[in-house]
Amino acid sequence: MSPVSATFEAATAFIQANTEIATPPACPEVRLWTATEVTPLWEATEQALLRVNLPPPYWAFCWAGGQALTRWVLDHPELVRGKRVLDFAAGSGVTAMAAAQCGAARVEAADIDPMACYAIRLNAELNGVAVEVLKDDVVGAACRWDVVVAGDVCYEAPMTAHIWPWLRQLAADGATVVMADPGRAYLPKTGLLKVGAYTVQTSLDLEDRAQREVVVFQIVG
Repeated sequence: MSPVSATFEAATAFIQANTEIATPPACPEVRLWTATEVTPLWEATEQALLRVNLPPPYWAFCWAGGQALTRWVLDHPELVRGKRVLDFAAGSGVTAMAAAQCGAARVEAADIDPMACYAIRLNAELNGVAVEVLKDDVVGAACRWDVVVAGDVCYEAPMTAHIWPWLRQLAADGATVVMADPGRAYLPKTGLLKVGAYTVQTSLDLEDRAQREVVVFQIVG
């Protein structure tokens, strides 16, 4: 057995032991391996990987922004049908799953967290769809997609500063770039066209309220 397959098998066992199959409230068409509490999974992740100060296991939760973005794709399948789609900072890959379900010609999901990449592969298998996983930082890559989707990516100033010029450039290069934001402080004030809005149920483990208002924007290049 190769080291890569052995690592995938270990990650699969870990994910399946610490999550359960569930459907997000706003997009029940998609099934995901999902955690029910933040702290136990975080502690289990640190123990399993023999590391400390790991990033939170974002991949194990369907955040409000991701739910709204996925709902919007499911409600507008013509956006992705027959298109090349990138789910950027994909986390669980929930929007990638929806794009594949809606008939996208090719779906790629990018995340720099290795565990997220494993989770995306498992979630694709769970939903019976084809999603290619990109494990490297794609920011700065030349545009090769027709549609780029990003859910809740402006939660920190450094993150926004890193990704925003590239997303604007992708839009300028002809891609349809759509992002969802639940009111994060670092959302840019210009270059956004509102195309939808949803009220999304969320967990108090993740947010400071039981539901959030999420706006879906198209980025103007």
